[in-house]
Amino acid sequence: MTISDSNILRTTGTIIGADGRPTPFDLHLSEKKSVAPLVVFAHGYKGFKDWGCWNLVAQKFARQGFDFLKFNFSHNGGTVADPIDFPDLEAFARNTYSMEVDDLNTVIAAALNGLDVEGHTAKWDQLALIGHSRGGGISVISAAENSKVSALALWASVADFGERFSFDLSEWKATGVAHVENARTGQKMPHYYSFYEDYISNRDRLDILAAASRLNCPALAIHGTADEAVDPGDAERLATTFPEGAKILVPDAGHTFGGKHPWTDDQLPRHLDRAVDATIAHFEKSL
Repeated sequence: MTISDSNILRTTGTIIGADGRPTPFDLHLSEKKSVAPLVVFAHGYKGFKDWGCWNLVAQKFARQGFDFLKFNFSHNGGTVADPIDFPDLEAFARNTYSMEVDDLNTVIAAALNGLDVEGHTAKWDQLALIGHSRGGGISVISAAENSKVSALALWASVADFGERFSFDLSEWKATGVAHVENARTGQKMPHYYSFYEDYISNRDRLDILAAASRLNCPALAIHGTADEAVDPGDAERLATTFPEGAKILVPDAGHTFGGKHPWTDDQLPRHLDRAVDATIAHFEKSL
């Protein structure tokens, strides 16, 4: 399906993610260039491609000369038919960090080798990644595994997946499942113990800081000083580990830089707008 967002062409499609599960993507095409670099956006935990302000973010990148692709991780809890929120909690329960890295690698490979867009094959030679929160850690690992990634930006990114497990591990193992409440939807969102087992089995691959040290592209970590979900110190840990990296701290910005879901304004919140501007400048220098 193709629609117009303020004169910006937006096309949608599906990719086949982890365990053969189809998952949706959308692509905002550059308003300025017929041949534009591609930015791939990876959402965070309990997120999805159409959360809050992400469509406005995509439009701003398109206005500045970038193609912008965002997608749902295959086991984020959404479906192709219902990509917003979490109608499939069984898929959510089976998700792992490894699946998300594999999903992002699949998107990158499709973009480089040929992505089916409206019955046509589209491919890009230049590619950058943006990852928010958990998607930031996933993006670091994927960038380290894909030499064709030319630039990386992290928004409120985590620096260590092992530190994010807050469940009582013995109880989690005994019951096989633990739950997190989604304050917005009221859902009790399940995680199978296999999530933790996958992390332990793939700890070396899922070491974000180790992956950060192997990057072959310039990286920028942007973090709010008032982040309530991920400590701003994670940006410092990442920036000092990158071979070629920097950080920007946004005063008083929270974890989503002022965004929320749903977002009914036609303008970006000022903190997120600053993060977007800094990222665009970073990509313009790097691509």
